Amino acid sequence: MNVLMKSTTALGLSLGLLAGPAFADMDAAMKFLDEEIDGVTTLSREDQEAEMQWFIDAAEPYAGMSINVVSETITTHEYESQVLAPAFTAITGIQVTHDLIGEGDVVEKLQTQMQSGENIYDAYVNDSDLIGTHFRYQQVRNLTDWMSGEGADVTSPTLDLEDFIGLQFTTGPDGKLYQLPDQQFANLYWFRYDWFTDPEIMADFKEAYGYDLGVPVNWSAYQDIAEFFTGRVIDGVEVYGNMDYGKKDPSLGWRYTDAWMSMAGMGDVGEPNGLPVDEWGIRVNENSQPVGACVSRGGATNSPAAVYAVDSAIKWLQEYSPPSAMGMTFSEAGPVPAQGNIAQQMFMYTTFVAPLVASDAVMNEDGTPKWRLAPSPHGAYWEEGMKVGYQDVGSWTLMKSTPEDRAQAAWLYAQFVTSKTVDVKKSDVGLTFIRESTVNSDHFTERAPNLGGLVEFYRSPARTQWSPTGTNVPDYPKLAQLWWQNIGDAMSGAKSSQEALDQLCADMESVMERLERAGIQGDLGPVLNEEREASYWLEQPGAPKPALDTTDEEPQTVNYDELVSSWTR
Repeated sequence: MNVLMKSTTALGLSLGLLAGPAFADMDAAMKFLDEEIDGVTTLSREDQEAEMQWFIDAAEPYAGMSINVVSETITTHEYESQVLAPAFTAITGIQVTHDLIGEGDVVEKLQTQMQSGENIYDAYVNDSDLIGTHFRYQQVRNLTDWMSGEGADVTSPTLDLEDFIGLQFTTGPDGKLYQLPDQQFANLYWFRYDWFTDPEIMADFKEAYGYDLGVPVNWSAYQDIAEFFTGRVIDGVEVYGNMDYGKKDPSLGWRYTDAWMSMAGMGDVGEPNGLPVDEWGIRVNENSQPVGACVSRGGATNSPAAVYAVDSAIKWLQEYSPPSAMGMTFSEAGPVPAQGNIAQQMFMYTTFVAPLVASDAVMNEDGTPKWRLAPSPHGAYWEEGMKVGYQDVGSWTLMKSTPEDRAQAAWLYAQFVTSKTVDVKKSDVGLTFIRESTVNSDHFTERAPNLGGLVEFYRSPARTQWSPTGTNVPDYPKLAQLWWQNIGDAMSGAKSSQEALDQLCADMESVMERLERAGIQGDLGPVLNEEREASYWLEQPGAPKPALDTTDEEPQTVNYDELVSSWTR
């Protein structure tokens, strides 16, 4: 458990003992502000108390109600579930059960509620990757209208939407806000700065490869570095040059839809997502209607660039990673670099920075890190102006099938855990920033030297080049499960990468065909192109792109400080 969590769990339990409508008053709020927040906030004490008083007053009609919310299991949500939920209950009298389950399970529960109309949870923290789904199906409350309508009396005057850094990812093409960001983290290249700057190691690398060891700009350099470090013994520890995961599990699909395909260069130029072909390989027409995923319909999911992405990932996993990595999931693999035997990782979800800073193996005695974060290298098909990497934006979502009073109570809790009173402390624990004021706070100016470039990244306007799944994806729950199932066949060797991707895009188009026939998404749903010879589409500008003569680019590395400065250009 994160060290900061240890100090807060006891408070969560003590506040929980106060839970109940009879104790919903400022005494519990003052205890929370004194013992948990303890000045780690951007608000003055007077403003903290005023914000807490508003929650007490707004929650009065719901005192004694029990609500259920759900999120995936990461450090940020553990803090919410174990500390903030009991505090909210003690302060407001609304009993909150905040369940923690796997991200794939969150999507499954949400999908079940969409299909059945049964109110399984009163609010979900689900990824903004579902924005295309929510926009097309219209089964969630659009928050823009909610906050001025039935949710007006329970919408905080200090919510300050303009302070949130991820609203562009939770807003539909209609300009409506469908989700409120709760936590946000990017995937960035991670490496052992202490090893990369060690004179002896640098000299050995230069002798072996003929160029300077540094942060890789392209995949060719990444592979050289992975090969160089794998098997090397440093300080008595055998080192691996890559870390990843390969278990046939829902999280395996995210690895590809989130980043591998976009960094390889599979899709089109465009920010926040490629257009007309995105990082899933899905093509849309001028009306944002999906028209195909296979090359034969103008998509790119089974294109040469996609095959290159999967082949590269498999090679590096097999040759340069710990043997156990092939059997790991996202949550199992994430903390492994904190053990001290990994030299670099193509991209690390920065939610795992929290366990890194708690590990003596990768932190110096003075509290500074032995590692750094930088932009991830890109593949041979990548070109300037394309998406650089992925950013996860877990966001509060209210289903229309949730009764109004339960949705109102849940909305109060969602605002509490994202409030300015709470946000700096929550970010201190989970390091998943959602507010501009928190990122730019004096508190994180002080912590920045110990976080390896994370704060600098989030203070940079370049952070918008890292984006979640966009609006090309018409039904995230149905399509996402196809990725891990088919990619898993390639990872296990049951199929070649080409065979697996051919099946994947065919399966995706089968789902889109059913959506088109059913007409349930109206004018926003898929309208598939007629199939044509692959050569026709490969000869058109942009994605899908024809096979390169070689993907072995000239390796390129840069000095870390120079590369980080690119975030502000």
